[in-house]
Amino acid sequence: MGFKINHIAVVVADVQQALGFWRDALGLPLQRVEHNAREQVDIAFLPVGNEGEIELIAPTAPESGVAKYLAKTGGGLHHLCLEVEDIALALSDLAAKGVELITPEPRLREDGILYAFIHPRATGGVLLELYQLPHAAKSELA
Repeated sequence: MGFKINHIAVVVADVQQALGFWRDALGLPLQRVEHNAREQVDIAFLPVGNEGEIELIAPTAPESGVAKYLAKTGGGLHHLCLEVEDIALALSDLAAKGVELITPEPRLREDGILYAFIHPRATGGVLLELYQLPHAAKSELA
C-alpha cells in the first residue's frame, strides 16, 4: 500500500490573521479558503511545491472539536494527512492490527474525497487522517 503526504493541518484562531505569516511572510500561495459546515471549520489551503499543502484550520463553532483543541492547546499542529489508494482496505488492515480508529468507516466530503481519522493513542501522539481522492483526481502514489 502506497502513501503520500496530502496535507499538514495547523489549528489557528483566525484564518485571515494566520495568513499574515503563512502567505504574506513565508510566501506560500493561497489556493482557496473554504467553510466546512460538517466539521465546523474554515480552512485555508496553501500548496507547498508538488508535495502537498498546509491547511490552516479555524473553528467556526465553540462546541466543535477544533474549538476544543484550540482552547486546550492554543493552536498549532493538529494532524498529518496521508493519501491512500483504498481507504476501506487501509482501515480494515489497521483495525485487524488492533489500531484504534476514530472513524471506522470513511466519511465522504462534498468534493468526493473519502476521509477517516486514526486516534493519536495508536500513532504515538499524532492525529492521523487518511484520504482517498476521487478516482479522476488521484495522484500517483509511491
